[in-house]
Amino acid sequence: MAKIADSSFLRRTSSIKKHGTSAIRLRGPGRSRIFFAMTIFVLVYGAIAGRLILLGLQDGDPAKRFLAAQNTVAQARPDIVDRNGEILATDIKSAALYAEPRKIPDKDEVFDGLISVLPELDNPTIKRRLESNALFTWLKREISVEQRQAIHALGLPGVGFRQSNKRFYPGGQTVSHILGTVNVDNQGLSGMEKYVDQAWLKDLQELGFTQDRMMEPVELSVDLRVQHAVRDELRRSMEYYKAKAAMGVVLKADTGEVIAMISLPDFDPNNRQQALEKERMNRVTGGVFEMGSIFKGITVAMALDSGTVKLEDSFDATKPIRVARQKIDDYHGKRRVLSVPEVFIYSSNIGTIKMMQKAGVPAQQEFLKKIGLTQKMKTEMPGVARPLLPPKWNELAAMTISFGHGLGVTPLQMAVAGATLVNGGKYIEPTFLPRTKEQADELATQVISPETSEILRYLNRENVLRGSGRRAAVPGYDVGGKTGTAQKVVNGRYVEGLYLNSFMSAFPMSDPEYLVLITLDEPQKVEGQHYATAGWNAVPTTASIIRRIAPMLGVVPDFADDAETIPVSYQNRN
Repeated sequence: MAKIADSSFLRRTSSIKKHGTSAIRLRGPGRSRIFFAMTIFVLVYGAIAGRLILLGLQDGDPAKRFLAAQNTVAQARPDIVDRNGEILATDIKSAALYAEPRKIPDKDEVFDGLISVLPELDNPTIKRRLESNALFTWLKREISVEQRQAIHALGLPGVGFRQSNKRFYPGGQTVSHILGTVNVDNQGLSGMEKYVDQAWLKDLQELGFTQDRMMEPVELSVDLRVQHAVRDELRRSMEYYKAKAAMGVVLKADTGEVIAMISLPDFDPNNRQQALEKERMNRVTGGVFEMGSIFKGITVAMALDSGTVKLEDSFDATKPIRVARQKIDDYHGKRRVLSVPEVFIYSSNIGTIKMMQKAGVPAQQEFLKKIGLTQKMKTEMPGVARPLLPPKWNELAAMTISFGHGLGVTPLQMAVAGATLVNGGKYIEPTFLPRTKEQADELATQVISPETSEILRYLNRENVLRGSGRRAAVPGYDVGGKTGTAQKVVNGRYVEGLYLNSFMSAFPMSDPEYLVLITLDEPQKVEGQHYATAGWNAVPTTASIIRRIAPMLGVVPDFADDAETIPVSYQNRN
Protein backbone atom coordinates (compact mmCIF):
# COMPACT_ATOMS: atom_id res chain seq x y z
CA MET A 1 0.00 0.00 0.00
CA ALA A 2 1.28 3.46 -0.89
CA LYS A 3 2.06 5.81 1.98
CA ILE A 4 0.06 9.00 2.53
CA ALA A 5 2.14 12.12 3.07
CA ASP A 6 -0.22 13.43 5.78
CA SER A 7 0.71 11.12 8.65
CA SER A 8 -1.69 12.59 11.25
CA PHE A 9 -4.03 9.63 10.86
CA LEU A 10 -1.19 7.21 11.51
CA ARG A 11 -0.06 9.23 14.56
CA ARG A 12 -3.57 9.17 15.97
CA THR A 13 -3.80 5.44 15.39
CA SER A 14 -0.48 4.94 17.18
CA SER A 15 -1.64 7.12 20.07
CA ILE A 16 -4.92 5.23 20.45
CA LYS A 17 -3.10 1.91 20.53
CA LYS A 18 -0.61 3.18 23.11
CA HIS A 19 -3.02 4.81 25.58
CA GLY A 20 -5.74 2.19 25.13
CA THR A 21 -3.41 -0.65 26.01
CA SER A 22 -2.04 1.04 29.13
CA ALA A 23 -5.51 1.95 30.41
CA ILE A 24 -7.07 -1.51 30.17
CA ARG A 25 -3.90 -3.36 31.22
CA LEU A 26 -4.74 -6.59 29.44
CA ARG A 27 -2.29 -9.37 30.08
CA GLY A 28 -1.22 -12.31 27.95
CA PRO A 29 -0.85 -12.59 24.18
CA GLY A 30 -4.45 -13.75 23.64
CA ARG A 31 -5.98 -10.66 25.27
CA SER A 32 -3.55 -8.36 23.47
CA ARG A 33 -4.60 -9.73 20.12
CA ILE A 34 -8.30 -9.33 20.99
CA PHE A 35 -7.77 -5.74 22.06
CA PHE A 36 -5.76 -4.98 18.91
CA ALA A 37 -8.54 -6.40 16.72
CA MET A 38 -11.16 -4.34 18.60
CA THR A 39 -9.09 -1.18 18.16
CA ILE A 40 -8.79 -1.70 14.39
CA PHE A 41 -12.53 -2.44 14.18
CA VAL A 42 -13.39 0.79 15.99
CA LEU A 43 -11.02 2.86 13.83
CA VAL A 44 -12.31 1.54 10.52
CA TYR A 45 -15.99 1.80 11.36
CA GLY A 46 -15.42 5.13 13.06
CA ALA A 47 -13.97 6.45 9.84
CA ILE A 48 -16.98 5.17 7.89
CA ALA A 49 -19.40 6.67 10.41
CA GLY A 50 -17.58 10.01 10.25
CA ARG A 51 -17.82 9.97 6.50
CA LEU A 52 -21.57 9.35 6.64
CA ILE A 53 -22.02 12.20 9.13
CA LEU A 54 -20.15 14.59 6.84
CA LEU A 55 -22.36 13.59 3.94
CA GLY A 56 -25.43 14.07 6.10
CA LEU A 57 -24.37 17.61 6.97
CA GLN A 58 -24.19 18.60 3.32
CA ASP A 59 -26.74 21.09 1.95
CA GLY A 60 -30.21 19.57 1.83
CA ASP A 61 -30.48 20.16 -1.94
CA PRO A 62 -30.76 16.67 -3.57
CA ALA A 63 -28.54 17.69 -6.49
CA LYS A 64 -25.80 18.83 -4.14
CA ARG A 65 -26.14 15.65 -2.11
CA PHE A 66 -25.69 13.76 -5.36
CA LEU A 67 -22.50 15.69 -6.05
CA ALA A 68 -21.26 15.00 -2.52
CA ALA A 69 -21.88 11.29 -3.01
CA GLN A 70 -19.72 11.45 -6.12
CA ASN A 71 -16.66 12.57 -4.16
CA THR A 72 -15.22 9.08 -4.21
CA VAL A 73 -15.43 9.13 -8.00
CA ALA A 74 -12.72 10.79 -10.08
CA GLN A 75 -10.58 11.27 -6.99
CA ALA A 76 -6.85 11.67 -7.14
CA ARG A 77 -4.63 8.74 -8.07
CA PRO A 78 -0.94 8.37 -7.24
CA ASP A 79 1.60 9.10 -9.92
CA ILE A 80 3.15 6.05 -11.55
CA VAL A 81 6.88 6.31 -12.24
CA ASP A 82 9.51 4.08 -13.81
CA ARG A 83 12.52 2.64 -11.98
CA ASN A 84 14.41 5.91 -12.53
CA GLY A 85 11.62 8.19 -11.28
CA GLU A 86 10.34 9.26 -14.70
CA ILE A 87 6.60 10.01 -14.60
CA LEU A 88 4.54 7.51 -16.60
CA ALA A 89 1.05 8.49 -15.38
CA THR A 90 -0.20 11.49 -13.42
CA ASP A 91 -3.37 13.43 -12.63
CA ILE A 92 -4.19 16.79 -14.16
CA LYS A 93 -7.02 19.07 -13.11
CA SER A 94 -10.13 18.83 -15.24
CA ALA A 95 -13.75 19.89 -15.04
CA ALA A 96 -17.03 18.07 -15.47
CA LEU A 97 -20.03 19.90 -16.91
CA TYR A 98 -23.49 19.28 -15.43
CA ALA A 99 -26.97 20.77 -15.51
CA GLU A 100 -29.88 21.08 -13.10
CA PRO A 101 -32.79 21.07 -15.59
CA ARG A 102 -35.40 22.28 -13.04
CA LYS A 103 -33.43 25.52 -12.64
CA ILE A 104 -33.21 26.27 -16.38
CA PRO A 105 -35.88 28.78 -17.46
CA ASP A 106 -35.08 28.70 -21.21
CA LYS A 107 -33.88 25.25 -22.30
CA ASP A 108 -33.28 26.24 -25.92
CA GLU A 109 -31.09 29.20 -24.95
CA VAL A 110 -28.94 26.98 -22.72
CA PHE A 111 -28.69 24.29 -25.40
CA ASP A 112 -27.63 26.78 -28.08
CA GLY A 113 -25.07 28.32 -25.76
CA LEU A 114 -23.54 24.97 -24.88
CA ILE A 115 -23.17 23.75 -28.46
CA SER A 116 -21.54 27.05 -29.46
CA VAL A 117 -18.60 26.00 -27.24
CA LEU A 118 -18.98 22.22 -27.39
CA PRO A 119 -20.38 21.26 -30.83
CA GLU A 120 -20.24 17.57 -29.90
CA LEU A 121 -23.16 18.15 -27.50
CA ASP A 122 -25.44 18.91 -30.46
CA ASN A 123 -27.37 15.67 -30.29
CA PRO A 124 -30.87 14.52 -29.24
CA THR A 125 -29.63 12.88 -26.02
CA ILE A 126 -28.28 16.14 -24.54
CA LYS A 127 -31.38 18.04 -25.63
CA ARG A 128 -33.64 15.49 -23.91
CA ARG A 129 -31.58 15.74 -20.71
CA LEU A 130 -31.96 19.53 -20.63
CA GLU A 131 -35.70 19.36 -21.34
CA SER A 132 -36.31 16.79 -18.62
CA ASN A 133 -37.53 17.58 -15.12
CA ALA A 134 -34.47 15.95 -13.51
CA LEU A 135 -32.70 17.41 -10.50
CA PHE A 136 -29.28 16.70 -11.98
CA THR A 137 -27.70 15.36 -15.18
CA TRP A 138 -24.18 15.10 -16.52
CA LEU A 139 -23.51 16.83 -19.84
CA LYS A 140 -19.81 16.15 -20.40
CA ARG A 141 -17.45 14.59 -17.90
CA GLU A 142 -14.15 16.01 -19.15
CA ILE A 143 -13.73 19.51 -20.52
CA SER A 144 -10.67 21.72 -20.81
CA VAL A 145 -9.95 24.85 -18.80
CA GLU A 146 -10.54 26.98 -21.90
CA GLN A 147 -13.93 25.34 -22.53
CA ARG A 148 -14.95 25.88 -18.93
CA GLN A 149 -14.05 29.56 -19.11
CA ALA A 150 -15.96 30.00 -22.35
CA ILE A 151 -19.13 28.38 -20.96
CA HIS A 152 -18.81 30.28 -17.69
CA ALA A 153 -18.62 33.54 -19.62
CA LEU A 154 -22.03 32.79 -21.21
CA GLY A 155 -23.69 32.90 -17.76
CA LEU A 156 -26.07 30.03 -18.50
CA PRO A 157 -28.51 29.41 -15.61
CA GLY A 158 -28.75 25.87 -14.24
CA VAL A 159 -25.37 24.90 -15.65
CA GLY A 160 -22.41 24.19 -13.38
CA PHE A 161 -18.97 22.67 -13.16
CA ARG A 162 -17.34 20.21 -10.83
CA GLN A 163 -13.60 20.10 -10.44
CA SER A 164 -12.28 16.67 -11.27
CA ASN A 165 -9.10 14.75 -11.94
CA LYS A 166 -8.15 13.47 -15.36
CA ARG A 167 -5.46 10.87 -15.91
CA PHE A 168 -2.64 11.92 -18.21
CA TYR A 169 0.07 9.74 -19.75
CA PRO A 170 3.06 11.86 -20.87
CA GLY A 171 4.57 9.02 -22.89
CA GLY A 172 1.43 8.34 -24.88
CA GLN A 173 1.63 4.88 -26.46
CA THR A 174 5.10 4.02 -25.15
CA VAL A 175 4.05 2.18 -21.98
CA SER A 176 0.37 1.72 -22.76
CA HIS A 177 -0.05 -2.03 -22.21
CA ILE A 178 1.81 -1.95 -18.90
CA LEU A 179 -0.02 1.07 -17.50
CA GLY A 180 -3.46 0.22 -18.86
CA THR A 181 -6.29 2.75 -18.72
CA VAL A 182 -8.79 4.37 -16.36
CA ASN A 183 -12.44 5.21 -16.95
CA VAL A 184 -14.08 8.63 -16.90
CA ASP A 185 -14.30 8.36 -13.09
CA ASN A 186 -10.53 7.87 -12.83
CA GLN A 187 -10.90 4.21 -11.82
CA GLY A 188 -8.44 1.65 -13.17
CA LEU A 189 -9.75 -0.54 -15.98
CA SER A 190 -6.67 -2.48 -17.01
CA GLY A 191 -2.94 -2.83 -16.57
CA MET A 192 -1.13 -1.57 -13.51
CA GLU A 193 -3.77 1.13 -13.06
CA LYS A 194 -6.26 -1.62 -12.25
CA TYR A 195 -3.71 -3.41 -10.07
CA VAL A 196 -3.20 -0.27 -7.93
CA ASP A 197 -6.97 -0.01 -7.39
CA GLN A 198 -7.29 -3.66 -6.42
CA ALA A 199 -4.22 -3.64 -4.20
CA TRP A 200 -5.07 -0.67 -1.98
CA LEU A 201 -6.33 2.54 -3.65
CA LYS A 202 -10.00 1.58 -3.85
CA ASP A 203 -10.12 0.85 -0.11
CA LEU A 204 -8.58 4.22 0.77
CA GLN A 205 -10.95 6.06 -1.57
CA GLU A 206 -14.00 4.41 0.00
CA LEU A 207 -12.80 5.52 3.43
CA GLY A 208 -12.23 9.06 2.14
CA PHE A 209 -8.50 9.08 2.89
CA THR A 210 -7.34 10.18 -0.58
CA GLN A 211 -9.08 13.53 -0.79
CA ASP A 212 -6.74 16.51 -0.69
CA ARG A 213 -3.83 14.27 0.23
CA MET A 214 -0.64 13.70 -1.71
CA MET A 215 0.18 10.04 -2.19
CA GLU A 216 3.62 8.66 -2.77
CA PRO A 217 4.15 7.56 -6.38
CA VAL A 218 3.92 3.92 -7.37
CA GLU A 219 7.28 2.82 -8.75
CA LEU A 220 7.42 0.18 -11.49
CA SER A 221 10.31 -2.05 -12.51
CA VAL A 222 10.06 -0.67 -16.04
CA ASP A 223 12.84 1.45 -17.54
CA LEU A 224 11.24 4.07 -19.80
CA ARG A 225 14.41 4.44 -21.89
CA VAL A 226 14.56 0.72 -22.61
CA GLN A 227 10.82 0.58 -23.22
CA HIS A 228 11.12 3.32 -25.84
CA ALA A 229 14.10 1.70 -27.58
CA VAL A 230 12.47 -1.74 -27.78
CA ARG A 231 9.21 -0.28 -29.04
CA ASP A 232 11.01 1.82 -31.64
CA GLU A 233 12.95 -1.17 -33.03
CA LEU A 234 9.86 -3.40 -33.04
CA ARG A 235 7.88 -0.74 -34.86
CA ARG A 236 10.56 -0.47 -37.52
CA SER A 237 10.79 -4.25 -37.94
CA MET A 238 7.04 -4.63 -38.06
CA GLU A 239 6.91 -2.11 -40.89
CA TYR A 240 9.97 -3.46 -42.75
CA TYR A 241 8.90 -7.12 -42.64
CA LYS A 242 5.21 -6.25 -43.07
CA ALA A 243 4.26 -8.19 -39.93
CA LYS A 244 0.73 -7.99 -38.55
CA ALA A 245 1.93 -7.70 -34.93
CA ALA A 246 5.10 -7.60 -32.85
CA MET A 247 5.92 -8.38 -29.22
CA GLY A 248 8.92 -7.82 -26.98
CA VAL A 249 9.94 -8.54 -23.38
CA VAL A 250 13.10 -7.55 -21.52
CA LEU A 251 13.39 -9.38 -18.22
CA LYS A 252 16.02 -9.05 -15.50
CA ALA A 253 17.19 -12.64 -15.33
CA ASP A 254 18.11 -12.80 -11.65
CA THR A 255 15.09 -10.95 -10.17
CA GLY A 256 12.20 -11.53 -12.60
CA GLU A 257 11.64 -7.77 -12.98
CA VAL A 258 9.99 -6.73 -16.24
CA ILE A 259 12.21 -3.97 -17.63
CA ALA A 260 10.22 -3.54 -20.85
CA MET A 261 7.10 -5.09 -22.38
CA ILE A 262 5.71 -4.11 -25.77
CA SER A 263 2.80 -5.38 -27.83
CA LEU A 264 2.18 -3.79 -31.22
CA PRO A 265 -0.22 -2.48 -32.38
CA ASP A 266 -0.60 -0.58 -29.12
CA PHE A 267 -2.82 2.34 -28.13
CA ASP A 268 -2.70 5.81 -26.63
CA PRO A 269 -4.07 5.59 -23.06
CA ASN A 270 -4.99 9.28 -23.34
CA ASN A 271 -7.56 8.07 -25.90
CA ARG A 272 -9.13 5.20 -23.96
CA GLN A 273 -11.41 4.20 -26.84
CA GLN A 274 -8.39 2.86 -28.73
CA ALA A 275 -7.83 0.26 -26.02
CA LEU A 276 -11.13 -1.41 -26.96
CA GLU A 277 -10.00 -2.21 -30.50
CA LYS A 278 -9.35 -5.93 -30.83
CA GLU A 279 -6.07 -5.68 -32.74
CA ARG A 280 -4.58 -3.52 -29.96
CA MET A 281 -4.87 -6.21 -27.27
CA ASN A 282 -1.90 -6.99 -25.04
CA ARG A 283 -0.56 -10.11 -26.75
CA VAL A 284 2.35 -10.52 -24.33
CA THR A 285 0.19 -11.43 -21.33
CA GLY A 286 -3.27 -11.80 -22.86
CA GLY A 287 -2.47 -13.94 -25.90
CA VAL A 288 -1.40 -17.59 -26.08
CA PHE A 289 0.79 -18.90 -28.89
CA GLU A 290 2.61 -22.01 -29.97
CA MET A 291 6.15 -20.64 -29.66
CA GLY A 292 7.99 -23.06 -31.94
CA SER A 293 11.62 -24.08 -31.64
CA ILE A 294 12.56 -21.77 -28.77
CA PHE A 295 10.74 -24.48 -26.81
CA LYS A 296 13.54 -26.92 -27.66
CA GLY A 297 15.69 -25.37 -24.98
CA ILE A 298 13.05 -26.45 -22.44
CA THR A 299 13.16 -30.03 -23.75
CA VAL A 300 16.95 -30.16 -23.75
CA ALA A 301 17.07 -28.83 -20.18
CA MET A 302 14.49 -31.40 -19.06
CA ALA A 303 16.34 -34.31 -20.67
CA LEU A 304 19.74 -33.27 -19.35
CA ASP A 305 18.52 -32.52 -15.85
CA SER A 306 16.67 -35.85 -15.64
CA GLY A 307 19.98 -37.66 -16.11
CA THR A 308 18.60 -39.73 -19.00
CA VAL A 309 20.57 -37.65 -21.54
CA LYS A 310 24.15 -36.41 -21.37
CA LEU A 311 25.80 -33.66 -23.35
CA GLU A 312 28.02 -36.11 -25.21
CA ASP A 313 25.08 -38.31 -26.34
CA SER A 314 24.05 -38.54 -29.99
CA PHE A 315 20.71 -39.12 -31.73
CA ASP A 316 19.92 -40.55 -35.15
CA ALA A 317 18.20 -37.89 -37.26
CA THR A 318 18.58 -39.62 -40.64
CA LYS A 319 14.89 -40.42 -41.12
CA PRO A 320 11.60 -38.69 -40.30
CA ILE A 321 9.50 -39.95 -37.39
CA ARG A 322 6.14 -41.45 -38.33
CA VAL A 323 3.36 -41.77 -35.74
CA ALA A 324 -0.43 -41.94 -36.03
CA ARG A 325 -0.33 -41.30 -39.79
CA GLN A 326 1.77 -38.20 -39.15
CA LYS A 327 5.29 -37.55 -40.42
CA ILE A 328 7.58 -35.33 -38.38
CA ASP A 329 10.72 -34.15 -40.16
CA ASP A 330 13.45 -31.52 -39.79
CA TYR A 331 13.12 -28.20 -41.63
CA HIS A 332 16.67 -28.38 -42.99
CA GLY A 333 17.63 -31.92 -42.06
CA LYS A 334 21.28 -33.00 -41.88
CA ARG A 335 20.22 -36.63 -42.44
CA ARG A 336 22.82 -37.99 -40.03
CA VAL A 337 23.49 -38.72 -36.40
CA LEU A 338 23.55 -35.50 -34.36
CA SER A 339 25.18 -34.72 -31.01
CA VAL A 340 23.17 -32.88 -28.36
CA PRO A 341 24.76 -29.51 -29.26
CA GLU A 342 24.00 -30.18 -32.94
CA VAL A 343 20.38 -31.07 -32.17
CA PHE A 344 20.07 -27.64 -30.51
CA ILE A 345 22.08 -25.63 -33.04
CA TYR A 346 20.54 -27.23 -36.13
CA SER A 347 17.10 -27.15 -34.45
CA SER A 348 16.36 -30.79 -35.16
CA ASN A 349 12.77 -31.83 -34.48
CA ILE A 350 13.76 -35.47 -34.77
CA GLY A 351 16.62 -35.21 -32.30
CA THR A 352 14.52 -33.18 -29.85
CA ILE A 353 11.73 -35.77 -29.91
CA LYS A 354 14.18 -38.57 -29.19
CA MET A 355 15.62 -36.62 -26.25
CA MET A 356 12.11 -36.18 -24.87
CA GLN A 357 11.39 -39.88 -25.30
CA LYS A 358 14.46 -40.80 -23.27
CA ALA A 359 13.04 -38.78 -20.34
CA GLY A 360 9.42 -39.86 -20.90
CA VAL A 361 6.03 -38.18 -21.18
CA PRO A 362 5.36 -37.97 -17.39
CA ALA A 363 8.74 -36.30 -16.91
CA GLN A 364 7.84 -33.77 -19.60
CA GLN A 365 4.52 -32.94 -17.96
CA GLU A 366 6.11 -32.55 -14.54
CA PHE A 367 8.96 -30.39 -15.83
CA LEU A 368 6.68 -28.04 -17.78
CA LYS A 369 4.59 -27.62 -14.63
CA LYS A 370 7.67 -26.78 -12.53
CA ILE A 371 8.81 -24.20 -15.06
CA GLY A 372 5.41 -22.48 -15.07
CA LEU A 373 4.16 -23.37 -18.55
CA THR A 374 1.02 -25.37 -17.75
CA GLN A 375 -0.79 -23.07 -15.34
CA LYS A 376 -1.84 -19.44 -15.27
CA MET A 377 1.12 -17.16 -14.62
CA LYS A 378 1.15 -15.23 -11.33
CA THR A 379 2.04 -11.55 -11.55
CA GLU A 380 0.52 -8.14 -10.78
CA MET A 381 -0.74 -7.58 -14.34
CA PRO A 382 -4.51 -8.21 -14.62
CA GLY A 383 -5.91 -10.13 -17.57
CA VAL A 384 -3.24 -12.82 -17.83
CA ALA A 385 -4.31 -15.66 -20.13
CA ARG A 386 -4.20 -19.32 -19.20
CA PRO A 387 -2.01 -21.64 -21.26
CA LEU A 388 -3.73 -23.77 -23.89
CA LEU A 389 -3.01 -27.42 -23.10
CA PRO A 390 -3.53 -30.38 -25.44
CA PRO A 391 -6.90 -32.13 -24.95
CA LYS A 392 -5.05 -35.45 -24.60
CA TRP A 393 -1.40 -35.46 -23.52
CA ASN A 394 -0.44 -38.66 -25.34
CA GLU A 395 2.78 -39.69 -27.08
CA LEU A 396 2.03 -37.67 -30.23
CA ALA A 397 1.15 -34.55 -28.21
CA ALA A 398 4.37 -34.94 -26.19
CA MET A 399 6.37 -35.18 -29.43
CA THR A 400 4.99 -31.97 -30.91
CA ILE A 401 5.19 -30.12 -27.57
CA SER A 402 8.89 -31.01 -27.37
CA PHE A 403 9.59 -28.70 -30.32
CA GLY A 404 7.02 -26.02 -29.54
CA HIS A 405 3.70 -27.08 -31.11
CA GLY A 406 0.54 -28.29 -29.43
CA LEU A 407 0.92 -26.18 -26.27
CA GLY A 408 0.04 -22.48 -26.23
CA VAL A 409 1.60 -20.09 -23.70
CA THR A 410 1.88 -16.35 -23.27
CA PRO A 411 5.15 -14.74 -24.44
CA LEU A 412 5.82 -13.49 -20.90
CA GLN A 413 5.50 -17.07 -19.59
CA MET A 414 7.98 -18.17 -22.23
CA ALA A 415 10.40 -15.41 -21.27
CA VAL A 416 10.26 -16.39 -17.58
CA ALA A 417 10.94 -20.02 -18.49
CA GLY A 418 13.83 -18.91 -20.70
CA ALA A 419 15.34 -16.89 -17.86
CA THR A 420 15.15 -19.98 -15.66
CA LEU A 421 17.28 -21.95 -18.14
CA VAL A 422 20.18 -19.48 -18.03
CA ASN A 423 20.07 -17.82 -14.58
CA GLY A 424 21.36 -20.84 -12.69
CA GLY A 425 18.12 -22.80 -12.89
CA LYS A 426 15.89 -20.66 -10.63
CA TYR A 427 12.24 -20.12 -11.52
CA ILE A 428 11.21 -16.62 -10.42
CA GLU A 429 7.70 -15.30 -10.94
CA PRO A 430 7.71 -12.10 -13.00
CA THR A 431 6.97 -8.73 -11.42
CA PHE A 432 6.22 -5.23 -12.70
CA LEU A 433 7.33 -3.77 -9.35
CA PRO A 434 10.91 -3.28 -8.10
CA ARG A 435 12.43 -6.39 -6.52
CA THR A 436 15.87 -6.87 -5.02
CA LYS A 437 18.10 -9.87 -5.65
CA GLU A 438 17.59 -10.93 -2.03
CA GLN A 439 13.80 -10.77 -2.37
CA ALA A 440 13.97 -12.76 -5.61
CA ASP A 441 16.10 -15.46 -3.99
CA GLU A 442 13.48 -15.91 -1.26
CA LEU A 443 10.78 -16.43 -3.91
CA ALA A 444 12.86 -18.56 -6.29
CA THR A 445 12.38 -22.27 -6.90
CA GLN A 446 15.36 -24.32 -8.07
CA VAL A 447 13.99 -26.04 -11.19
CA ILE A 448 17.18 -27.31 -12.84
CA SER A 449 20.69 -27.72 -11.49
CA PRO A 450 23.29 -24.97 -11.93
CA GLU A 451 25.28 -27.43 -14.06
CA THR A 452 22.37 -27.91 -16.48
CA SER A 453 21.90 -24.14 -16.65
CA GLU A 454 25.59 -23.79 -17.50
CA ILE A 455 25.17 -26.21 -20.41
CA LEU A 456 22.14 -24.28 -21.68
CA ARG A 457 24.17 -21.06 -21.64
CA TYR A 458 26.85 -22.82 -23.66
CA LEU A 459 24.32 -24.11 -26.22
CA ASN A 460 22.66 -20.73 -26.61
CA ARG A 461 26.00 -19.03 -27.12
CA GLU A 462 27.06 -21.64 -29.68
CA ASN A 463 23.82 -21.04 -31.60
CA VAL A 464 24.77 -17.38 -32.05
CA LEU A 465 28.35 -18.21 -32.93
CA ARG A 466 27.59 -20.82 -35.57
CA GLY A 467 23.85 -21.53 -35.73
CA SER A 468 20.58 -19.87 -36.71
CA GLY A 469 21.22 -16.99 -34.31
CA ARG A 470 24.34 -15.63 -36.02
CA ARG A 471 22.67 -12.34 -36.97
CA ALA A 472 22.12 -11.61 -33.25
CA ALA A 473 25.83 -11.14 -32.52
CA VAL A 474 26.61 -7.80 -30.89
CA PRO A 475 30.37 -7.36 -30.31
CA GLY A 476 31.27 -7.15 -26.65
CA TYR A 477 27.96 -8.37 -25.26
CA ASP A 478 28.29 -12.17 -25.45
CA VAL A 479 24.76 -12.73 -26.81
CA GLY A 480 23.28 -16.23 -26.90
CA GLY A 481 19.84 -17.42 -27.91
CA LYS A 482 17.49 -19.78 -29.73
CA THR A 483 15.29 -19.16 -32.77
CA GLY A 484 11.72 -20.32 -33.15
CA THR A 485 9.66 -20.42 -36.36
CA ALA A 486 6.19 -21.73 -35.57
CA GLN A 487 3.71 -22.49 -38.33
CA LYS A 488 0.37 -20.89 -37.57
CA VAL A 489 -2.92 -22.76 -37.51
CA VAL A 490 -5.73 -21.66 -39.86
CA ASN A 491 -9.02 -23.57 -39.83
CA GLY A 492 -7.43 -26.37 -37.84
CA ARG A 493 -4.44 -26.85 -40.16
CA TYR A 494 -0.83 -25.70 -39.99
CA VAL A 495 -0.09 -23.38 -42.91
CA GLU A 496 3.35 -23.40 -44.55
CA GLY A 497 4.74 -19.88 -44.94
CA LEU A 498 2.51 -18.35 -42.25
CA TYR A 499 4.82 -18.00 -39.25
CA LEU A 500 5.07 -16.71 -35.72
CA ASN A 501 8.79 -15.99 -35.46
CA SER A 502 10.68 -15.60 -32.18
CA PHE A 503 14.18 -15.25 -30.84
CA MET A 504 14.78 -15.77 -27.13
CA SER A 505 18.19 -14.52 -26.06
CA ALA A 506 20.19 -13.40 -23.05
CA PHE A 507 23.28 -11.30 -22.47
CA PRO A 508 26.01 -11.46 -21.39
CA MET A 509 25.66 -15.23 -21.73
CA SER A 510 28.66 -15.94 -19.50
CA ASP A 511 26.64 -14.50 -16.58
CA PRO A 512 23.21 -13.48 -17.89
CA GLU A 513 21.78 -10.23 -16.60
CA TYR A 514 18.92 -9.72 -19.05
CA LEU A 515 16.69 -11.96 -21.13
CA VAL A 516 15.15 -10.62 -24.34
CA LEU A 517 12.25 -12.28 -26.17
CA ILE A 518 11.26 -10.82 -29.55
CA THR A 519 8.32 -12.14 -31.58
CA LEU A 520 7.05 -11.10 -35.03
CA ASP A 521 3.63 -12.28 -36.17
CA GLU A 522 3.45 -13.23 -39.87
CA PRO A 523 6.54 -11.37 -41.11
CA GLN A 524 7.09 -11.44 -44.87
CA LYS A 525 10.19 -12.29 -46.88
CA VAL A 526 11.88 -9.12 -48.12
CA GLU A 527 14.12 -8.54 -51.10
CA GLY A 528 17.44 -10.35 -50.83
CA GLN A 529 16.20 -12.90 -48.29
CA HIS A 530 15.76 -16.60 -49.03
CA TYR A 531 13.27 -17.28 -46.25
CA ALA A 532 10.84 -15.56 -43.88
CA THR A 533 11.97 -17.63 -40.89
CA ALA A 534 13.10 -16.22 -37.53
CA GLY A 535 16.80 -16.14 -38.38
CA TRP A 536 16.06 -13.56 -41.07
CA ASN A 537 13.89 -11.14 -39.09
CA ALA A 538 13.45 -11.77 -35.33
CA VAL A 539 17.18 -12.37 -34.88
CA PRO A 540 18.51 -9.14 -36.49
CA THR A 541 15.75 -7.21 -34.70
CA THR A 542 17.08 -8.57 -31.40
CA ALA A 543 20.61 -7.48 -32.29
CA SER A 544 19.41 -3.93 -32.96
CA ILE A 545 17.59 -3.88 -29.63
CA ILE A 546 20.50 -5.22 -27.56
CA ARG A 547 22.89 -2.80 -29.26
CA ARG A 548 20.71 0.09 -28.03
CA ILE A 549 19.64 -1.05 -24.58
CA ALA A 550 22.81 -2.69 -23.22
CA PRO A 551 24.57 0.66 -22.58
CA MET A 552 21.38 2.07 -21.00
CA LEU A 553 21.28 -0.88 -18.61
CA GLY A 554 24.89 -0.40 -17.59
CA VAL A 555 26.15 -3.66 -19.09
CA VAL A 556 29.85 -3.14 -19.72
CA PRO A 557 31.04 -4.63 -23.03
CA ASP A 558 33.87 -7.15 -22.94
CA PHE A 559 36.05 -7.33 -26.04
CA ALA A 560 38.56 -9.79 -24.61
CA ASP A 561 39.59 -12.57 -26.98
CA ASP A 562 38.54 -15.25 -24.53
CA ALA A 563 35.04 -13.82 -24.03
CA GLU A 564 33.62 -15.63 -27.04
CA THR A 565 32.91 -19.00 -25.43
CA ILE A 566 31.58 -20.38 -22.17
CA PRO A 567 33.59 -23.22 -20.62
CA VAL A 568 31.45 -26.28 -19.97
CA SER A 569 32.45 -29.60 -18.50
CA TYR A 570 31.71 -32.53 -20.80
CA GLN A 571 32.36 -35.19 -18.17
CA ASN A 572 29.54 -37.53 -17.21
CA ARG A 573 27.29 -36.32 -14.41
CA ASN A 574 25.53 -38.69 -12.05
